[in-house]
Amino acid sequence: MESSATTSSKINLPQGTRITGRWNGGRYIIQRLLGQGANGVVFLVKREKNGKLYALKLGFDTLDIQSEINVLKALQRQGRRRGAAERDLNYLVEVDDFTFQGREIPFYVMRYVQGEPLRAFLARRGPRWLDVVGLQLLQQLGRLHNSGWVFGDLKPENVLAGAYGEVELIDFGGVTGEGRSVKQFTEWYDRGFWSAGSRTADPAYDWFSFAVVCIHLLAETPLKKAATQLPQTRSRSDLLAIVDGHETLAPYRDWLKRALNGEFRDTAEACRLWKELVADRFALRRRSRPATPGWIVGAFAVSVTLLVCALYLTFRF
Repeated sequence: MESSATTSSKINLPQGTRITGRWNGGRYIIQRLLGQGANGVVFLVKREKNGKLYALKLGFDTLDIQSEINVLKALQRQGRRRGAAERDLNYLVEVDDFTFQGREIPFYVMRYVQGEPLRAFLARRGPRWLDVVGLQLLQQLGRLHNSGWVFGDLKPENVLAGAYGEVELIDFGGVTGEGRSVKQFTEWYDRGFWSAGSRTADPAYDWFSFAVVCIHLLAETPLKKAATQLPQTRSRSDLLAIVDGHETLAPYRDWLKRALNGEFRDTAEACRLWKELVADRFALRRRSRPATPGWIVGAFAVSVTLLVCALYLTFRF
């Protein structure tokens, strides 16, 4: 369940609808819906000019969408200052208005990672991919935090995962300046919902949401049970108990506890510790692999010897 200060009727546009910018004349064809929140709807679109895919957000409120645009511009400026790769600079592609049913609806176009929703990605590729996806997501949050913003409405539906675990945040409607009240949130991932802290935007708010996302993806049933408790009895200790009690979360246990308790110095430390646990898990898997049988090693050596001899004879004669 989402909460927001903004309410408006939703926009339902079918696949194949053309969105034409009033001022810049850019034309985009809707491919499918990516997500819908309290202050706008996000579509996957194809640009007629070059056939490339982008994410396009139609906003319900001009002030809200302008705030999101400001965030994307800040990320672009930050990327240019640190000399980032070209892909990192293209957060914001275009800003314009779209005429729909006699009214002007603001929209912006941003880059798109060809992927799938986070939950579907992990269901198809396996839970181990959370190692890579989690690190990528924390790095994305770190870029926001370094620019003075907090994502706020972090949830699986707002994350797309690409083929190699790269991620993209697709809806910046909940992004809030640090120190302000979070504009938009989804209850399960909200610190206040679990009586675990305020709804003031700070990096720890995103760490908390990230931890609950991990719990939701790997231990959904107990999370649902805990979330249905009365507000008077629901607390952070319920989440900590899930982390302690479920083996699927064991590899991430220490990290998740620190995130739920807001114990990282900053997001850089959160990223570093996540990277370390991923490295430890990788090393453990390598050590636990069974040794290659001797006959396979011998057969491979014979095959290589025969190949070398064949090549020698071919070029010698």
